[in-house]
Amino acid sequence: MAGAGGRSWRDLLAGRARKRKSPFGSEAELQGAALRLLDQHQNLADLLLEVGDSAKPGVQDGAEHQGVSPESFIVSVLQDQASKLGVPTATLAAKNAVANMERICQDSASPSRVPLLNSDQRKRLSCLLQTVKDLLANNMFCRSLFCQELWKMKEPPVLEAVWHLHSRDITGLAELLERSPAGPAAVEWLCSSLCDLCEQVGDIPCGDNELAQCLLSDFAIVFLQNGFEQASELGRKVEFQKVAYICRAVLQRMLAWVLDAVGKEKQEDVSMVRAVRFWLKVFNVSLYGSVAHPDSLRQFFRHTLTEVLTYNPVLKVSDAIQMQKEWSFTRTCPLLTALFRKLLVAFSVKESICQLQQILETHEVNWQHVLSCVSTLVVCQAEAEQLFKDLLSHLLLKAFGNYDMENMITAFLIARQAALEGPAVFMPYSEWFKASFGNAGGQHGSSKKSLVFLFEFLSELVPFEAAPYLKVHIMYPPFVPTKHRALLLEYITLAKTRLADLKVAIEDMGLYEDLSATDEAVQPQAQALRDVEKALQIFENTRKIPTSVIEASIFRRPYYTSWFLPALLRPRVLPKTPDGHMAFIDSLKRADKIPSNLYSTYLQACHAMKEKVLQDDSKAEPSHSKEPLEQLKAELAELRTLIVDQAQWEDVAAQTAVVSDRLRGVLGDSSEENEAAPSNSPIQVAVPAPRLAPCHQRVVDLLLTSFCQTLLAASSFNPPARQGPCLSLVVKMMCGHRNLLPALLGRLCQLIYHQGPSLSAAHVLGLAAFVIHLSECRASIPGVEASFGVSQAVPGKALSVSEYWSSLLVCRTEESFAFCLRFCTAAAAYLMCKFSSCSREDFCALIPPGLIKKLQHLVPRLSLEARGALSEEPKTALSWSSLSCPSLNYRRASLCLWKQAGFQELLKEKAFQLSFREWLLMELEVCPEKDILSASERQDFHYWAIYQRYLPAPSAAGGCDGDLEKACGVIINAILDSSQRLDLGGCGHSKMSVSPEILCRLQELVLELRCRPKLIPGCPAAQRHFLFEILQGRLTGSQHGSALGEQLWRQQELLLHRRILVGLPASTLITSCWKGNKTVLDCDNFFCFVNSELKNVCSRGYALSYDITAHFFRGLLSASLDCEDAAEGVNEALTTCQTKCPVVLLSAALWWPRLEPVLCCQWKRLFGAPLAEELDRLRGWHGSSTRFLCSGAVFPVSDPPWLSAAFLHGAILQQSPRGRGREALERLGTGTEQLLVALLFFSLLDLISARIAPKEGVDFQTSLEWSLEILRCLEERGTSWPLLFRSAERDPGKCRVLHSAASDRHTRLLPLAFYSLTPCFHRELLQRDPTFLSVALQMYIQLLQLFVEGEVVPQSDQDSTEQDPLELISAARQFLLGAIPHCPAQSFGNIQLLLSTCEELDPELGATLLHFSRPAVDMELEEELELF
Repeated sequence: MAGAGGRSWRDLLAGRARKRKSPFGSEAELQGAALRLLDQHQNLADLLLEVGDSAKPGVQDGAEHQGVSPESFIVSVLQDQASKLGVPTATLAAKNAVANMERICQDSASPSRVPLLNSDQRKRLSCLLQTVKDLLANNMFCRSLFCQELWKMKEPPVLEAVWHLHSRDITGLAELLERSPAGPAAVEWLCSSLCDLCEQVGDIPCGDNELAQCLLSDFAIVFLQNGFEQASELGRKVEFQKVAYICRAVLQRMLAWVLDAVGKEKQEDVSMVRAVRFWLKVFNVSLYGSVAHPDSLRQFFRHTLTEVLTYNPVLKVSDAIQMQKEWSFTRTCPLLTALFRKLLVAFSVKESICQLQQILETHEVNWQHVLSCVSTLVVCQAEAEQLFKDLLSHLLLKAFGNYDMENMITAFLIARQAALEGPAVFMPYSEWFKASFGNAGGQHGSSKKSLVFLFEFLSELVPFEAAPYLKVHIMYPPFVPTKHRALLLEYITLAKTRLADLKVAIEDMGLYEDLSATDEAVQPQAQALRDVEKALQIFENTRKIPTSVIEASIFRRPYYTSWFLPALLRPRVLPKTPDGHMAFIDSLKRADKIPSNLYSTYLQACHAMKEKVLQDDSKAEPSHSKEPLEQLKAELAELRTLIVDQAQWEDVAAQTAVVSDRLRGVLGDSSEENEAAPSNSPIQVAVPAPRLAPCHQRVVDLLLTSFCQTLLAASSFNPPARQGPCLSLVVKMMCGHRNLLPALLGRLCQLIYHQGPSLSAAHVLGLAAFVIHLSECRASIPGVEASFGVSQAVPGKALSVSEYWSSLLVCRTEESFAFCLRFCTAAAAYLMCKFSSCSREDFCALIPPGLIKKLQHLVPRLSLEARGALSEEPKTALSWSSLSCPSLNYRRASLCLWKQAGFQELLKEKAFQLSFREWLLMELEVCPEKDILSASERQDFHYWAIYQRYLPAPSAAGGCDGDLEKACGVIINAILDSSQRLDLGGCGHSKMSVSPEILCRLQELVLELRCRPKLIPGCPAAQRHFLFEILQGRLTGSQHGSALGEQLWRQQELLLHRRILVGLPASTLITSCWKGNKTVLDCDNFFCFVNSELKNVCSRGYALSYDITAHFFRGLLSASLDCEDAAEGVNEALTTCQTKCPVVLLSAALWWPRLEPVLCCQWKRLFGAPLAEELDRLRGWHGSSTRFLCSGAVFPVSDPPWLSAAFLHGAILQQSPRGRGREALERLGTGTEQLLVALLFFSLLDLISARIAPKEGVDFQTSLEWSLEILRCLEERGTSWPLLFRSAERDPGKCRVLHSAASDRHTRLLPLAFYSLTPCFHRELLQRDPTFLSVALQMYIQLLQLFVEGEVVPQSDQDSTEQDPLELISAARQFLLGAIPHCPAQSFGNIQLLLSTCEELDPELGATLLHFSRPAVDMELEEELELF
């Protein structure tokens, strides 16, 4: 009740109290006076609103002074009025309160019903509720009647008013709903009010927004507590069951309201989206805290999930098959994904999938919601992938067990839906289909009935299938036993018919088509352009035509000729310098894979286009929209915000899926992942010059930049250990884009290998962390075939991604050492901080071994302190945050990391121990002149590593067990492996060079090995020579691809062997042992190695190079010091050499002018006695040869004649001109025929050498003329020489020694030399030597075989004096055709074994041989038959 001027009752009382003293002597008098006044001016409704703050000063000074409270007046008034009306006071108070509430709720300026009060209404309601609370405190208010009266209002109360009643404990919402006369009406009121509230949220002030959230939260708790009561509460009275019904009904209606909004095709109504998002707060688990029982909460969420998945199940399975590509995570309505993400928080992933499985088995479902739920699970839950695989296996097992189509279709839909989210979260559909049905172990392979069931199911899918899935089924068909192939062929025919209806021909399928793609089938023209781009990328990395292109040109000719070639040969302006595209076209042209007319048309069109461009200088450049890249950039920025804020981590998985979708859009159709090839096909990376398309480089740079920025931003708030799995999820998403991986790995190569030393600290930290996460995802990344340039003889094995980036960290120069130390320290620090909470086993599985091994090489090398035993662990561990400090000393930081106990524990793990061999390979990569260490520092480091670290260490720890031979073997193998390894472009060292410092350490070890007792001949230790055993072991069982690759590798390997042998002490080649009571020299191991291997790398064919020849003789002289009689030891060794290794003596003959002074000087220095007899004989032969040529002295023929011939041949080579040699031949006396044959042999080998090694200084024409001179001399003497060309196996006679001394290649090429001598082949030779024809035929057959095998082919830089191989073959053929008719009958007796081969290789020549080889009787009979 208001007084004058609208003042309240309390104000009036307070004012009067201040003006004068109360005339009433007691409280009773005062109360009586008030009642009389109220009785005359009574308004009970207004009286209930008259409540205020009891703390007001006026009241304290006035009424309270008399001990009278305003509430007591109201109670008195109510009691008085109730007595007059004859009703209880509490009843009267309740009815008047309802009347007040109705008036307050109706006094709204808004014409429409709103769920919230305005400020004036809120103030008046607050006063009323305060009074009601006072009445409740005095037991003067009836709650139940109040609730009943509320439902009798003309209009339902405003929702906020009800919330105030609930929140102030006047009457709870549950109590109010309990008193509702009609449950449906209450449901309708609540739902409409709640919808109005949600829709109004965006248009109200901030304070009202907070109030609305509190209202929604409180009501949601009531709905949950009463709608999903526990089993113990189910027996409550009927009224409370009504409350439960209303609460569940409201939640059901509101959920339907949400799902209806989700189901709309277009979400253009922003206010509706905002309203639904507001209601979704009901599903925040954190909202309920401890006020709701956990089981009730799970029941509520389980019920809601069921309702969502079964809501409005109108879509058929056929609809789902056709539409599911639109239901992927990024295409699904965000409201629905938000709802799923909130609901699934209440369960573990396993529980969620079990719930999904149960719903699928017991309900009709909404396939759109079910499959969207699947997408949400696989995207947002990392564990979901394996659980879904298990579910799919279970569904297939049940399907084939009961031949149940429902389980079958469910499995296929789930597999396809999960695959839609990309390989980062689930295997591609093609892989799942292959794994499930591609082998005999699949469920379908148990019986024919199972096969029939599978193909019936697949056939029923065909009318609704999209082209990509049909292609998967055709390209990777189910395994079918041969006897049931008809079932498969019938299905394939049906599938191809469907593809034809879709206007997609399987024949037009691209070479690199993505069979897991879910978009509509790409047109052949577009797919062909992609194939060309992919093929070009492979070609530029390997310089070989891709296998897929070769196969397509043969087995898929229609697609190759109709689509691929036109896409490849699109006219363009050709560059001045041929690019990769042109090189690819030329390679195809040379391989006859491009028709000549098509190639000519292409060149003409390119020329025409060039003319057109010259005429039109204003040719417009194509514009490329940057919009997709900008979208990706924006989404990455949003992702960075979420990762940095720990409170938003739950949204990271969803945002990562959005980024993945944007990334797919940026990459577009220009480069699809290769699904047609095996999914694990290696990624090609050209390390010297990685090729990246500009568009791909922009994308990769954006991704790497974003990763680095995100890492640094997150690290500024939390260390890596507290950054969660967000970054791992992001990198895993990148790895899921297979078509991006080549560019990503290529860019890493550019940054780490090429630009590493110039990277800033932030770049190093970011890239170091990135490669750690990349290694974490190694299971999803195919192997990497890193091509290191043209020096690579054969391709290396595919590397894992960890091995790949470790191989890019090459330490050669001062700058690269500093960078590698920074990078490895940062990577190891991040690794140890990020995954410190993992179990020991999981932690070790995450660590790239190459990283720890690289640090084991770097840290002791650069820090003396790390070489000794560690005194104590540093007081403070190396922190991740300290690495970003600009003033950081990385040597100190790496040492700090090295000293940490955790790191030292890692070094004890066998997988991470740096072995002696690995250490050597790293050290051999260093460029001494550019090393970060000085020469003396490097020497100290080598001594420490070899003698203190590895030599005494057990083999289990990568050491040598103190075994010097083992240490030498490791060093030799490491040197050879390092030299054979690819030249990573570093220091300009020749591949044939050997590190002098490591070689010095090897020499020291070898010399130390010689300090041991002599052995007894025949004992196992004496029979083996560790050095040759090592070298021989490397050559046996080697496999290096093709025959040519093996040949090149072997040749290079042997040249390196020779370099090592020459670098070791000369006496190493020979061992000394006891024989009887004297010391003998044992050269057998060296002789064996020379005969089997070393002679095959000598370019002269019959002589070793000077360096190894001189080394052996110097070693022989040095080793003879161990003998009691040095001369006798040398003589015995050289005598043995004549029979066991004649090539050594032939080498001495060739190089004697250079060798003699060296040996004489050494002998004199060692012994001071006359030269050993055998050495003196060698000197005598050389002197006799020189005198014979120069002064005309008689040439003494001695035994063996081939050695005299070798010295004479060597002397002739020194003479100029050759005329003196011709004169000398004529002066040779009788009995020198064998000498002349040997001389011819050496000359012919020179002829071959001139052809295969023209740079060795041997002239082809000179050698040919000299050979012809010797042959004429032999002919004049009537000496038989053709046996010289018979193999040593067939003719173990006098020429055996010569053949044994020749290299294998020179022996194979003897036919080339033989037919170079045809000018000297006269008819008399045919008559005189019956073996000539068989030798000539054998040489001809071998010549043809050499040409077929590519041993003799025309050379582009061939000397004009040399005969072309084709001309030589033609001349040989003509010679034989002309010679055969003139050969005597006995000549044909030796050709029967050659006849069949000859007929096969040259039918005409074979027929001629057959004709003339018949007996004379047959010839006469044939002549008689010709008469008829």
